Amino acid sequence: MLHDHLRKQADIAGAGADRTGTGSTMQAAATLKGNGFAMGEELATTVEMWTSQVKAVLQACAHISNHLDFSKKLHAENDAWVEAAIKGRDGSAIPVSRLHEYFK
Repeated sequence: MLHDHLRKQADIAGAGADRTGTGSTMQAAATLKGNGFAMGEELATTVEMWTSQVKAVLQACAHISNHLDFSKKLHAENDAWVEAAIKGRDGSAIPVSRLHEYFK
């Protein structure tokens, strides 16, 4: 969710893309460069750096998400093992946590 939202909202390179796929910011940079303004090159560099940094943050989000998915699966397996191993006086399984009862 965060990954998709960030990818869509932070895409300044592709925002306002024309039929060739060039975003409006890069179109502005090209126009400025074409008219002799040094700012055009700097604007293009800014878009490239921004895009690079956004990709790094997106990779970090994906890595964290993968780790959380793995941790959730691992803890669910551990909880199931503990629940199966611990029995009440009547032989029924005791939930890992009493809080578990509130989330059913």
